[in-house]
Amino acid sequence: MQPIDPTFSDPELCRGLLDRIEDELDSPLRFMEVCGTHTTAIFRAGLPSLWSSRITHISGPGCPVCVTHSREIASCLELAGKDEVILASFGDLMRIPGPKGMSLGRARAKGADLRIIYSPLEALELAVQNPKRAVVFLGVGFETTAPATAVAICAARQAKLENFSVLCMHKLTPPALRALLREAEQEPVKEEDAPSNPVAPILDAFLLPGHVSTILGPEPFRFIADEYGKPGVIGGFEPTDILQSLLLMIRMRKKGRAKIVNQYSRAVDAKGNAKARALMDEVFTAADSLWRGLGLIPQSGLEIRAAYVDFDARERFSLDCSDPASALENPACKCGEVLRGRISPRECPLFAKVCVPERPAGPCMVSSEGSCAAFFRYQIDF
Repeated sequence: MQPIDPTFSDPELCRGLLDRIEDELDSPLRFMEVCGTHTTAIFRAGLPSLWSSRITHISGPGCPVCVTHSREIASCLELAGKDEVILASFGDLMRIPGPKGMSLGRARAKGADLRIIYSPLEALELAVQNPKRAVVFLGVGFETTAPATAVAICAARQAKLENFSVLCMHKLTPPALRALLREAEQEPVKEEDAPSNPVAPILDAFLLPGHVSTILGPEPFRFIADEYGKPGVIGGFEPTDILQSLLLMIRMRKKGRAKIVNQYSRAVDAKGNAKARALMDEVFTAADSLWRGLGLIPQSGLEIRAAYVDFDARERFSLDCSDPASALENPACKCGEVLRGRISPRECPLFAKVCVPERPAGPCMVSSEGSCAAFFRYQIDF
């Protein structure tokens, strides 16, 4: 990914920001980012090797494919087993291990008709081209990708496509952050706790997701400051964006202020994208949702409204992901703990041994936005 403007990765400007961070950092800072693009950007730029050792970066549940629950993967695999179905999916989802190590990629190798696409609208084209087959788009992602899925559903209804539907697995970011903060509040850290019994991390501040915020705006994140007293900065993805965001966190904490600040103002409007949110609200409604590592979080996912039920694959194919047996996965894989910020990737016993990008044991090593994949690719000291 190339910088939008060379200024945002200018070495001299970065050095100046690093010097200010060092000068103004009066106590250790533990911050969490909850965006897969931030995860990759931080490691790719080598920032942890440049900033103060008193700064601890914790990667949270920001990778959309990684947080997709194994029961949802089981539903995808159930669809893949139906001869009349064509599945349309983004590439990362193909390699996510499901129950008993099965994945969509392996299902395709065994004969399932699964097409890799780059836009939900490509799934509509598949439905037009294959009128005698049922085409199901596997909808994953946060608020950033949900509007595009909503567009596809509206377009399908307008075109009266009876063979198109969506398996909606979209997730909402703010409820997940609330769940993490509640967990940390209810479970104080003890020094004697061993890595084998990881506890909720101490979180001083949040680097908030820039892409999600282009849709939501800052308002849905206000509770982080108002209710939990934690500073949050909506940050961009270039080195200067991230370093400036850290400096803003440090300055707020020094002054004893907890606010949600928009550093990424060149892309994020104070009101977000009202049209995209209206489209999401028309097609989807909030519902309880399963997250890998975090479990069931109230009102943290999207489901298709009754008015569009004809395009809901869960209803059309009577899919049920409530069976605990469908969630069986490798117990040695610690992706869930990584997603909760309880351990770093290197603390997983499989990391860089059994689990590598070519042979991933869990989703955090599969996706390019996964913490384990980014850690493996850019770290040299594991």
